[in-house]
Amino acid sequence: MSMITLPTLSNLEELFRHPMPTMYNLPSENPEEPGLPDEFHAFQPILLLLIFHPLNWDPEMVYSVFNHYIYYDANHPLWYKRPDWYGVVGVPRRYQGRDMRSSYAMWQEKISPLIVVELLSPGTEDEDLGRTKSTGGHHLIRQLI
Repeated sequence: MSMITLPTLSNLEELFRHPMPTMYNLPSENPEEPGLPDEFHAFQPILLLLIFHPLNWDPEMVYSVFNHYIYYDANHPLWYKRPDWYGVVGVPRRYQGRDMRSSYAMWQEKISPLIVVELLSPGTEDEDLGRTKSTGGHHLIRQLI
């Protein structure tokens, strides 16, 4: 059975000389898993989904989604991006009025997203900003617009 050691005055003095870091000083992502989102990263696309209601548009003709594939080049139909969130006006949420969309093929819809949001993560910041090549050979989000 282990014994609990109570702090001594010298231990407390040492602790105050070298205080423990707070959550604001520590990384929010596992460095072994680049791009792993923190809690705030998960809430932001949901917030965008809930508040994207462009004026003068029928809500049935507004498509807003997060972490969903956009296929954007008919000459390269396997090229895609999966932004954190995007919104399209002029297309219904359901495909042909009945099916949930499993992805968004721009050549099929003929309408580009009005807005695309990619939230920066410390582990993928260089890629997100276009400073390095995208993983998997996919192209940058700015080519969507």
